[in-house]
Amino acid sequence: MLAAVVTLFAQVGLAQTLPPSAEVLLGKEYRGPNVPTPRDAEGKPLLTGYWKLLHETGKPDGNLGKDEPGFRLPYSARGEQVLRNNLTKVVDPEARCIITGIPRLLTSVLPFEILHTPKRLGTFHQLSWHRWVWLDGRKLEDDPDPEYLGNAVGHWEGDELVVESIGFQDSADGRVWLDDNGNPQSAKARVIERWSRPNFHHLNLSLTYIDTEYYSKPIHYRRSWVIGAPGEGLKEFSCEWNTPWVVTHLEPGPGVIGPNGNRGYGPNFQIVPDLPLGSVSSSRGTAYWLFRPNKPKPSDLPSPPSAAAR
Repeated sequence: MLAAVVTLFAQVGLAQTLPPSAEVLLGKEYRGPNVPTPRDAEGKPLLTGYWKLLHETGKPDGNLGKDEPGFRLPYSARGEQVLRNNLTKVVDPEARCIITGIPRLLTSVLPFEILHTPKRLGTFHQLSWHRWVWLDGRKLEDDPDPEYLGNAVGHWEGDELVVESIGFQDSADGRVWLDDNGNPQSAKARVIERWSRPNFHHLNLSLTYIDTEYYSKPIHYRRSWVIGAPGEGLKEFSCEWNTPWVVTHLEPGPGVIGPNGNRGYGPNFQIVPDLPLGSVSSSRGTAYWLFRPNKPKPSDLPSPPSAAAR
């Protein structure tokens, strides 16, 4: 009897955090035969594919502090100050339809796509944002113009693609967050990504974030994805559909961050958002931008008529 009760509670907890959209958005560990890594004409791994996250139980998504003690980043005094401002005065830039930056996009729970060519690599993300990584041998500029996704160049070290980015927007301007939890990012940040594809089905990232303005030491972050099924890929997404309401009604900050280090999607801290994500033609998003109890908003569909009214 006790075992049955424990199982029931486990199933209830899973239902609260894994809505049906998890079957679509999250990856499942591949258990089939090993398929070799696809390679280009020079023998380098090809990273092209539609990649779905292998969620780590007990680890938060959307939080660059996923692998830090207590999920807390090593803030500097200035970093603490900008963090407080993000938590209390800044409405989520992503919710306001401002370009989501790097590394925030790489911490997302949502699938993304890579298009890998000999001269450059593109990463394409669910909110209609994309970035280019130059692979043509060029070096980083000494003083690049600030970009939300940084200025990125890549080179190969064996079978590992190393991407280095500098020249970012700064959280002090209220237009970019480091991750979903409102952590700050400075214009002095340097991001080093090490990408590997050990076989056809898996993609790994080891990321180092260096920001001497807002953090006291480098931050290290790892995660893995699995290739999507044939025919899966990014769909159209309308970012602007709810922005006017968000700007005037959504409170500042990321919303409540749970003890698991994740602000979650909605009041139950579910791991992935409900579907559909955005509004395209006749489809409507459900509560993707809110991350908190669902308030009435323009995108809500009319309530179904009650039985008495029928």
